Amino acid sequence: MEITKRLLFLDDIRYPIEAYHYTKQDIFLRNDWHIVRNYDQFVNSILEKGLPEMISFDHDLADEHYLEPNSQEFVEKTGYDCAKWLVEYCMDNDADLPKFYCHSMNPVGKQNIESLLKNFKNY
Repeated sequence: MEITKRLLFLDDIRYPIEAYHYTKQDIFLRNDWHIVRNYDQFVNSILEKGLPEMISFDHDLADEHYLEPNSQEFVEKTGYDCAKWLVEYCMDNDADLPKFYCHSMNPVGKQNIESLLKNFKNY
């Protein structure tokens, strides 16, 4: 029987151990993280496996805005989009929001994700 990983780590490049180095949060030392790299993987993981015990969010999930910063073609999905989807999912399924952490190094993105989730949790 497969052990379901109950911790979900959303980040396009980093691994949990790397987040530990700058956050000093012991949770990142656990080895039962399921890593997802983008919005689609995030959504599919929850639809397939259900809500995890905890989710750690990164904000910036693609380098397309570094490669072509002036392009209007891309609608990049960020960690904030994942958080918005999570809130909708919890409302639609009458589910409690999992514990969450935001390990993003983007201070504005981090604050946006935390505000959204805290507001929903307190609602």
